[in-house]
Amino acid sequence: MAPPLTLGANHDRDGDPTPPFAIALTPRTVAQTPPVAKPTPAKPTSKTAQGTPSPRPSAPLPTTGSPPSPSTPAPSNPTPQPPSGSTPAPQTPGTGGANQIVPTPPGLDPAANRLQFPTRPGEVQVRNVQPITLQQALELAERNNRDLEVSRLQVEQSRAAIRQARAANFPTLALTANLSRSGNVFISQTPSFSQQLAGIDPNSTSTAFNTGVQLNYSLFTSGLIQAQIRATERQSRSLELQLEETREQVRLTVSTNYYNLQNADAQVAINEAAVRNAEANLRDSRAQETAGLGTRFDTLRAEVNLANAQQLLRNAQATQEVSRRQLAQVLSISETATLTTADPVQPAGSWTIPLEDSIVLAYKNRSELEQQLVQREVSQAQIQAARAENGVTLNLVGNYNFQRSGTTNTSTNNADSYNLALQARWNLFDGGATNAVISQRERDREIAEARFAQNRNLIRFQVEQAFSNLQANLANINTTQQSVAQAEEALRLAILRFQAGVGTQTDRISAEAALTQAQGNRVSAIINYNLALAQLRRAVSNLSP
Repeated sequence: MAPPLTLGANHDRDGDPTPPFAIALTPRTVAQTPPVAKPTPAKPTSKTAQGTPSPRPSAPLPTTGSPPSPSTPAPSNPTPQPPSGSTPAPQTPGTGGANQIVPTPPGLDPAANRLQFPTRPGEVQVRNVQPITLQQALELAERNNRDLEVSRLQVEQSRAAIRQARAANFPTLALTANLSRSGNVFISQTPSFSQQLAGIDPNSTSTAFNTGVQLNYSLFTSGLIQAQIRATERQSRSLELQLEETREQVRLTVSTNYYNLQNADAQVAINEAAVRNAEANLRDSRAQETAGLGTRFDTLRAEVNLANAQQLLRNAQATQEVSRRQLAQVLSISETATLTTADPVQPAGSWTIPLEDSIVLAYKNRSELEQQLVQREVSQAQIQAARAENGVTLNLVGNYNFQRSGTTNTSTNNADSYNLALQARWNLFDGGATNAVISQRERDREIAEARFAQNRNLIRFQVEQAFSNLQANLANINTTQQSVAQAEEALRLAILRFQAGVGTQTDRISAEAALTQAQGNRVSAIINYNLALAQLRRAVSNLSP
């Protein structure tokens, strides 16, 4: 069963909640993690979407809480800011600063053997419940995530393909050897006419040994080799950009799963508080019924209210467990470990760049746009290679053969020879195959251009969507903070009225439900704000491959 969680907020002298409205979700039975070092921001550079440099620089994201540049134009939409008094969380590594290794708790890394899988129940039994921060989760994902691992291997594979393509610029040297022995199975008494002329015994055995060295060198290929190398290099660059996209998507997935787990933890804490309120309500109802001040109907309503609260708590606990395993699956941690969140539920930072500047920054930084430009270059290089197939090729071929042969009745014959040739080839007609290949590659180039435009529209939509959600949830945070304070006061008054006999059971149950709803809305507003901020940081990417 999950360890108990506590739900709390700062209060003033009147008992009302005050900012930052942080919800502490630290398990009581689990030790706290050591402090995490904050990442050191790096000096970023800018990149235009029209070029494809290697490696690809990126434009900077705003640091948390930093004011906009004086040269920034006035925004048409107000930029979202966290509620006053809130403490921004540390900036996510890789979003505006250089990646810095964050210490992670021990015992979370998976087995070194990828092909190993448990065969006994004890090997999958969870024995380590470890709280981690978001920064630690991102570091674990960078080290253990399988999608990232596959992307890195694909980049290494493409670099080997470049070395293979460049090897065509060098000559090839081959050594061949052949040893043969021949003779008759049956003894022949009469030699053939040729054997008689040569004086060869028909029953003799002959042995031959040939050794040769062959040299091949492509002197001229009409640009075929260079085009193939160019296509391979650009394909490798495309995979590097794919690695960057995968890394950023994994970071967004980890952040989303972490915030979802925070939300699940908070919902468990809220529903536990609702169960405690329902239990207290049931005790008061039974006491009033015993004293003759209440009715059986009020007690039954209190029992139903408690049963409903317990059901909601069980559902929240199930969602919490699913969220834990979902985060563990993305981080690829040990089979015997599970995770809880160590960060409090509070706004994770602010976004100070106007909407229009954010869109332009996304156009400059997103690797998806450069991927299509690189893919267009790949298609162009493949077109050049296809045209070179019909061009003139000139190859230098050299052979040197060393031959030794003889029979049992004759002496050994030595025969050394060499051959040096210059071979030219011109493909005059291939039935239209080359033109068909060129047509395919031209369509690939047009597809890359169409996808560039499609991704550009999608990137703008993603920035605008995240920006709008950030603004809406920022306003919701301020609204729900007031709602929670009002709901707490309403419940306090409803309890006093009910205990004094001037209030009804319905009023108290309604006040409890309103408080639970208000607390859930406040947590959802903060979580949704953090999710929108993570999505906006992803939409305006700033990671280098």
